[in-house]
Amino acid sequence: MDAVAPPPFSQRALQWLKKEALPLLIMLGLLATARDTLANHYQVPSGSMQPTLEPGDRVVVDMRAYGLRLPFTQVRLLDAGVPQRGEVAVFDSPADGTRLIKRVVAVAGDHVQVRNGHLSINGQALSSAESPLQEQFGNRTATLELDRGGGPDVADVQVPAGKLLVMGDHRGDSYDGRYFGWVDADLVYGRAVAVYYRRGEGLEWRRL
Repeated sequence: MDAVAPPPFSQRALQWLKKEALPLLIMLGLLATARDTLANHYQVPSGSMQPTLEPGDRVVVDMRAYGLRLPFTQVRLLDAGVPQRGEVAVFDSPADGTRLIKRVVAVAGDHVQVRNGHLSINGQALSSAESPLQEQFGNRTATLELDRGGGPDVADVQVPAGKLLVMGDHRGDSYDGRYFGWVDADLVYGRAVAVYYRRGEGLEWRRL
């Protein structure tokens, strides 16, 4: 009986691609899509958000917080609201495109003043004499670091429509909206939800 010749190499390679490689590529594509549109993580590069965030912190970012986007683009498929005061947001710097993480301190229509690192929104100071390092944004509290002063002051300015003012909690050591200006609300990448890893402490879940 004659031996059956094996299929040509090209046919065997095609069968392998269909059976092994294609499912793997599909899985990787789905994971990349989920990361770009549902949830992602961010590693904090500097101390500009101390004491809330420390350099090296790893943060979970909710990509759906402000709307569902077409994967790998800025095209919105579904709106889910806009960033609110006190939220910690991830966005690209309008100055050079660097991805940053800062606190949203004022939204469209707000009148803002900053003096010695302390915020007043619409004429209302966010901190008190009893707690000068605590600023209250509704139900969110920001703890400030002023060991390097408060950074640049801001006279009474109004946030334009569609814009945000973002600042770091380490007011004297933060390159933020006082330098690079307003951030487009509809281009914010996502909302930082929690720290899940801190250097020296390991895994944890510290909500923001």
